[in-house]
Amino acid sequence: MIPKVSIVMPCHNARDHLPRSVGSVLAQSFQDWELIAVDDGSVDDTRAWLDAQDDARIQVHGQPNRGVSAARNAGLERACGDYVAFLDADDTWESDFLTEMFAALAGHPDAALAYCGWQNIGLPGGLGDPYIPHDYETPDKEVALFTSCRWPIHAALARRQAVKAAGGFDTGLKNAEDYLLWLRVASHAPIVQVPKVMAYYHFHGNSQASAQAAQAALHHLKAQLRYLQERPQFAAALPRHRVRELTYGKLLARGYQCYWKRDLRNARTIFRAVMREGYGTFPDWLRMLPAWMPESLHKRLLSLRDSG
Repeated sequence: MIPKVSIVMPCHNARDHLPRSVGSVLAQSFQDWELIAVDDGSVDDTRAWLDAQDDARIQVHGQPNRGVSAARNAGLERACGDYVAFLDADDTWESDFLTEMFAALAGHPDAALAYCGWQNIGLPGGLGDPYIPHDYETPDKEVALFTSCRWPIHAALARRQAVKAAGGFDTGLKNAEDYLLWLRVASHAPIVQVPKVMAYYHFHGNSQASAQAAQAALHHLKAQLRYLQERPQFAAALPRHRVRELTYGKLLARGYQCYWKRDLRNARTIFRAVMREGYGTFPDWLRMLPAWMPESLHKRLLSLRDSG
């Protein structure tokens, strides 16, 4: 029997997280699924744990370490379901995730994707508050989706053919690969909002990709520039200053996020990229220019400024 939903889970040294993530799949109220777990060159007991599972719906594929995008693409190639979801090996779902998302897409046959709310687990303060994204099915949808990634990888269910038609995941991106895929899929077909928090991202340390702020910011820009090349009519419909605001302005804002937290190493990398494009106001450049100094001198300058 061909399952309705294929779940693709890339796994790299994920042994400690698999009981929780795979457990959230096994606990789904919607049971017509297959889980394709791709062991991406793990050197821990990830493969052994996966092979020990006795549920016939769990398939295991092993490959040399090629990165998360290649692992997801490998799973996508083996997927059989009409619908596909992506769940990283350290994330989880509510038990009704597949039930609610499948119903949303089934109720909208023309829609390519359904998305829901999510919550970051393990982050302090407001960073860990539940979040429900807006309804983006509006006349300004493409601009809204272009501005930033509006939902994480595991907060969506998509039609498999729509994901395949979009080319799957770009293996040239270490970050923002999901952003570019959702942009390609969702900008040109209807999408459906499911206004419930049903996906959970579990924060557990600096080894996660989100901790690499400069790389994440620069790869987000790289994804945007690729999309603009693919959709020249989109760029042509916007004033040039607006395109630069949505790209290099966004990059500058992420540089400031690092700067105000005194994450100087990431801020300096981002500021240099912004300056190479000649973007920013005069006050921006006054703050950015010290990024060309030796880092120790830059730190000293900020220390003097912070001390008054």
